Amino acid sequence: MATSNGERFTVEARSLQGATVLAMAGELDHDTAEPLRQALDTTWPDGGRLLVDLTRLDFCDSTGLNVLLRGRLAIQESGGTLELVGLHPPVARMFHITGADRIFRVHTDLEAALATSQRP
Repeated sequence: MATSNGERFTVEARSLQGATVLAMAGELDHDTAEPLRQALDTTWPDGGRLLVDLTRLDFCDSTGLNVLLRGRLAIQESGGTLELVGLHPPVARMFHITGADRIFRVHTDLEAALATSQRP
């Protein structure tokens, strides 16, 4: 599954080694957040592991962060996890300034995420 908002933002879902991976690219903001909302609503596994790959995300504002935080809560309520992969500047800076990097489990890359267990 791939969804986009013009050329500014894309999100693709795939299964990989027992996890669902949502790979995002571009700019995640108020105008482009709907494809991520839809992907979180339709692809996250009940009680499973969702890895959100931000490696190719160039920008994320507070709207994008709120969508991820709400998704994390919904997934936790079903017994699953939402973990972040590949935070890099300037996206990492926004997560650090808001303290969100302490709320999410963050992995340096997809390989590292898949090498760890689901539970912290």
